[in-house]
Amino acid sequence: MDDRTRQAWAAASEKYEHEAAQHLEMARSYRLEPIEEEVLTAEVQRAAVVHPMSGHGLDDLALARLGAASVLGLDYSPAAVRSAQARADALDLPCRYQEVELPGTGLPDAGADVVYTGKGALIWVADLASFLAEMRRILRPGGAFFVYEAHPLVPLWTWEPGEARVRADRSYFAPGHVNDTFPARGAYEHQRTLAQMVTDTLEAGFAVEHLQEHPEPFWKPEGETAGAWDGRLPNAFSMLARRLP
Repeated sequence: MDDRTRQAWAAASEKYEHEAAQHLEMARSYRLEPIEEEVLTAEVQRAAVVHPMSGHGLDDLALARLGAASVLGLDYSPAAVRSAQARADALDLPCRYQEVELPGTGLPDAGADVVYTGKGALIWVADLASFLAEMRRILRPGGAFFVYEAHPLVPLWTWEPGEARVRADRSYFAPGHVNDTFPARGAYEHQRTLAQMVTDTLEAGFAVEHLQEHPEPFWKPEGETAGAWDGRLPNAFSMLARRLP
């Protein structure tokens, strides 16, 4: 992670502690998105789940309520780790957190049943091949690798209301761009086409069992209504891949 990205997310992560009371109230009833529950409910029953780039940790609490035996969140931000652990402890849910600089996790081989990456994770991964190799290593054979992520076309959409428009300063085939919106303003986002992400997953030793594109974004800034969110364009995708022996 480069310095500007680290600084941008260090600043953004402070909100989890500054808004601890609000996040705790959200955590009491927080659920995954419907497509996540549809794909993951059977996978997470009594499962040991690892969540790289766990951020605020609300997804982990939802995974525990969905049936996971344990959830381990990994994040480089001390503020994110502290605040997520405090929420899990307050709600007495089986989630714990470690401060980790990915792609290395320090976890044992084949100890996880499910790896969950959700809602804005892979765009911060500089070396996707190394990240996927590490996720495969920590998964047991047959374990599930789940992604719910912004569609690779999302960097191209403007947030203008009315007609959907493509930004003149972005390309689908660019290696990345500097984020110019909250919460990660100033951070560098890595771009890959959908084909690149699927191909890299297959080459890392996974079999893709579920791949779906979705018109709904998983996050909308408060007060924003963009033409790109009218149901005609892809704004997210979900993927479930199985670790091969």
